Amino acid sequence: MKNPYLPYLDDFFLNLQTNNYSEKTLYSYERDLDVFQNFLKEINTDFEKIDKKTILNYKAYLISRDRKTAKIHEGKKRLSSYSINRMLSALRSYLKFLTDMDHKSSISSETIKLVKTERKHPRVSEFDGVVKLIESPTKFEKNEVIALRNRAMLETLFSTGVRISELLNIKVSEIDKTGRIFVQGKGKKERFVYLTPRAQKHIKEYLEVRKKILSPYLFISCWGKNIDNRDKKLSSAYLQEKIKKYRELLGINVPLSAHGIRHAFATYLAESGANPAAIQILLGHESLDTTTRYVHPSDRYAERIQRKYHPLKE
Repeated sequence: MKNPYLPYLDDFFLNLQTNNYSEKTLYSYERDLDVFQNFLKEINTDFEKIDKKTILNYKAYLISRDRKTAKIHEGKKRLSSYSINRMLSALRSYLKFLTDMDHKSSISSETIKLVKTERKHPRVSEFDGVVKLIESPTKFEKNEVIALRNRAMLETLFSTGVRISELLNIKVSEIDKTGRIFVQGKGKKERFVYLTPRAQKHIKEYLEVRKKILSPYLFISCWGKNIDNRDKKLSSAYLQEKIKKYRELLGINVPLSAHGIRHAFATYLAESGANPAAIQILLGHESLDTTTRYVHPSDRYAERIQRKYHPLKE
């Protein structure tokens, strides 16, 4: 039976699959398009009857707090402009697919205009704070083995600037003797990242204590009570929660997360004179514009530059 709200939706997902999009990307499209479908159900409007006014109302719906999520729950907080634009982009891709396949649609993908995004003041932890955070498992973890593993994870994060999903998918076989790691990022794009000698040292110490446990993954849940789970890779939720705990114990007031460590990696490379194009490659960004959102000087660095170069500094 044809879906009256999102016709040819299965064909749209088939198109994404045949173009080698990842399962994570497919899930994101499905989740975001479900929100639009819920909206059409609420206003009792079939897809063939939507117009520009419908899209305007949909934007208002996304901004409101009483919208329904993909799981048919009321939204608890207002969406950011970035989240709203992600949902609008998903709808735009779907409409473009219909046009490409010569399916009838009352509006075109060009009808979907993104909303203006807010500009937030960049907040990057001071370098000393980042160092204290990545060293914190040694200080706070009572279990020596867990301390070694978590320290190695944080050292790897700041050494390479990888995404948390990339970190937890690293396999032991993907690290060569020079400390180069082969990772697969977003859109299945492959690249190399590089460990510092310091990070290599902590990984080596960690591998020494888990060498009896056979698992292809580098960071694993190898000390749980359930033997069947001992070779499973760690979850991102576990690492994020640990970082939050360490940050609170250290009294760091900047909301430093795994993504924040990646952000700090890029910022401090830039402050040291690294070429933005090289940072783009290391971060795995397709566009240099994306990299420039990460690579911004800290307030401390900006103050130093102002005091050094201002024409009336004396």
